[in-house]
Amino acid sequence: MDMAAQNPIRIAAALMSRSDGRVLLVRKRATESFMQPGGKIEADEHPQAALRRELLEELGIDVDPDDMTYVGRYTAPAAHEPGRLVDAEIFRIAVVHSVSPGAEIEEILWLDPNAVGSVKLAPLTRDKLLPLCSRPAAATDRS
Repeated sequence: MDMAAQNPIRIAAALMSRSDGRVLLVRKRATESFMQPGGKIEADEHPQAALRRELLEELGIDVDPDDMTYVGRYTAPAAHEPGRLVDAEIFRIAVVHSVSPGAEIEEILWLDPNAVGSVKLAPLTRDKLLPLCSRPAAATDRS
């Protein structure tokens, strides 16, 4: 195993969907791939606290940690750091607020997980998280 894989990027991210089943994705400035909102977990920071901070910075919404449902921990190749992995703590959050791009977010997208088309997605989003959206919330596969 190479050094980059041994030192994954720890992140917390939100699996946010609307009542119509569309999933919220964001694209950060100077990047091409869409992904779940969220970001890096700082040293000694709880994943829920990191996610709350990131959602406030990125989308202008303040989510109570009690409204976050833990989905699981997933790893995948990092979208914007070649050779690195992300180690992601994922939380499901029902969207009850309007969202708008802030901080480093260039674009937001409400994606139908069954109609991805030509949207460029981060590996974690494409391979691990969108498949969860077409299943019941209780069915999680962390492989």
